[in-house]
Amino acid sequence: MRLHPRLLPLLALAAVLLACHRRPAADPAYLDDLEKARVRRVAGLTKADGWLSVVGLDWLKPGENPFGTDPSAAIVLSAPGIPSRAGSFDLRPDGTVVVRAEPGAEVTVNGAAPSASPLATDHSRKADVVTVGRLRISIIQRGDQLAARVRDPESEARKSFKGLTYFPVDPGLRVSGTFEPYPALREVEVPTAHGPAQKMLAAGLVRFDLGGKALALEPFVEGPDDDSFFFVFRDRTAGTESYGAGRFLDVPAPKKGERAVVLDFNRAVNPPCAFTPFATCPLPVPQNELPVRIEAGERAPAGH
Repeated sequence: MRLHPRLLPLLALAAVLLACHRRPAADPAYLDDLEKARVRRVAGLTKADGWLSVVGLDWLKPGENPFGTDPSAAIVLSAPGIPSRAGSFDLRPDGTVVVRAEPGAEVTVNGAAPSASPLATDHSRKADVVTVGRLRISIIQRGDQLAARVRDPESEARKSFKGLTYFPVDPGLRVSGTFEPYPALREVEVPTAHGPAQKMLAAGLVRFDLGGKALALEPFVEGPDDDSFFFVFRDRTAGTESYGAGRFLDVPAPKKGERAVVLDFNRAVNPPCAFTPFATCPLPVPQNELPVRIEAGERAPAGH
């Protein structure tokens, strides 16, 4: 069948427009590295003490905080073989926490019998782990508040996890930006999904262009010598294709004297609170609400 000559220019124009909207091909080495990062990500989520195992978060009150299967306990546990009252976390006036076990209860701290020593929190190099039956409990600190975080390696979320889903990889969403540091690190109060607001350190602004729009994101750091930037951002896909509370992105910080930053949104991930309601996730500050769609990285998990 022969096409009418008048249709040929239209077909040529359509071919050009289609080529303009087609995503550029990604470098195979880049795709391989991205896939390895995603494999590590899933392994971290699904390990015995990963986020999918978190089944409880209870804020401690001064004095005794009993734990066990008793519904009236301050920390209600649910697993086979745990007595109605297995012990208590005692929050002392000096802000430290010690664990006491009831006679006959199977309660250990890092595999040994509990002692009078204060428990190391997640602000320490390594938090102590209190084991009660198959459950594992650690103390977390958020501001001046402490909470008991409970993990169950046999949680339903861990057993039923079907994997992660992603937007198609888009090399065009791996963008170059310029870091504009603040004169000094700024302490910023950041709202959270659960618990008190967190104090975080903002390093400056990373300015970049996307789709013809000038944008900026504020990165957080652990301190002046941190070699990575941590972004908490929300874009116009949030609440539909991506997780409603926003996503996280870690990128290498520029070396001293340099300003170039690469924002690879294909590596954007869901925060822990997308996988458990018992996580204290920082939420985006107003600066990090992007008025564009970022169709890259992890999509919202099933059920969100």
